[in-house]
Amino acid sequence: MTEPMPTLPSWLPFANRVVRALTWLGLPLGTIHVLTVPGRRSGEPRSTPVSPLTLGGRRYVVAALPHCDWARNVRAAGRGEFARGRRRSAVTLTEVGDPAVRRAVLRAFPEKVPNGVPFFVRLGLVERADPDQFEAVADRVAVFRMD
Repeated sequence: MTEPMPTLPSWLPFANRVVRALTWLGLPLGTIHVLTVPGRRSGEPRSTPVSPLTLGGRRYVVAALPHCDWARNVRAAGRGEFARGRRRSAVTLTEVGDPAVRRAVLRAFPEKVPNGVPFFVRLGLVERADPDQFEAVADRVAVFRMD
């Protein structure tokens, strides 16, 4: 029996707007950056806060909900802009299909992105910042490599 997909908390759109504004002002918010990609239907820029992590010299971002709008936009566009404060850089985004890489990225997530752990807990994907629990959900989330 498949588990039901978690849904986004109702407060998230407001929180994302606040985080985007604070990040644009240059306030450091832990590991948070803003990823902007073209909308898959409109082509208009869509921005969302993300927390990248570096593993083996490569940068990754994780979408806890693989079918959320920003993940679907990334799949459609394959490119975007990565920003922290007013520093911006163009990036290519490729979804990671290799299960071993996905597991390694998720296993590293609680250590490299500790502020992202509560979001995974709220969604019911994990119970705590346990690398084994994060590795176990590697097939239920989307992992994108940023180049």
